Amino acid sequence: MKNKKQFGLIGKNIEYSFSRRFFLEKFNSNDKYLNFSYINYDIKSIEEVDNVFKQKNLCGLNVTIPYKEKIINCLDEISDQAKEIGAVNTICFDNQRKIGYNTDIFGFSKSLEINEINNIDSVLILGSGGAAKTISYFCINNNIPYNIVSRKPSNSYISYKSLNEKHFIKKVLIVNCTPIGTFPDIDRCPDLPYNLINKENVIFDLVYNPSETLLMKKGKERGCKTINGHEMLRFQAEKSLELWAETFK
Repeated sequence: MKNKKQFGLIGKNIEYSFSRRFFLEKFNSNDKYLNFSYINYDIKSIEEVDNVFKQKNLCGLNVTIPYKEKIINCLDEISDQAKEIGAVNTICFDNQRKIGYNTDIFGFSKSLEINEINNIDSVLILGSGGAAKTISYFCINNNIPYNIVSRKPSNSYISYKSLNEKHFIKKVLIVNCTPIGTFPDIDRCPDLPYNLINKENVIFDLVYNPSETLLMKKGKERGCKTINGHEMLRFQAEKSLELWAETFK
């Protein structure tokens, strides 16, 4: 079919990505989307994004690691929420204007809701990239204390080596916002003091391939409830499609 409406994913090393399969199945199952196509745009640096923007009939894009923050300077406008978060994972094209949104926050919140994860005492955010900014925003808006754990500690972050018993007391939600443990590196996991993790803690690994990461396995051994990032991805993708549909209806 000629002149298909084009959508896609911008990222790096995204052959494994959930998005393309999800959206193609969505498009093929609904008559109103039969004129839609979805492509992976695997780029080595953000400078290559201009070539993506030149694609014909481009209507919408998703953005993943490591470009959720870097993409902002390439856009004409971003939503107030995306601005507050400091990360964009969805782009709509409206009369040639590139407008950025963050649907990760919806996906994360919805995932917690359906998994009945509530009454959180504190959050440990592993990593300091775009996904971590989304989780920080969630914590701030829900008045939940949090710490960002990074390999590069600063005034804003703490180091993995500085983690101790106090960081795991009560209902602590541990969110892995790094790609550590993603296929094919399934034998890797964040450098946590696993002996301090306990059954009151909850591990939310944003990695979804494999479905059970080494981090999750280690958490289960300590009695933790664990979930992966698949549901969050599905919810944020549904929200992306809503935004695109609103733009070109």
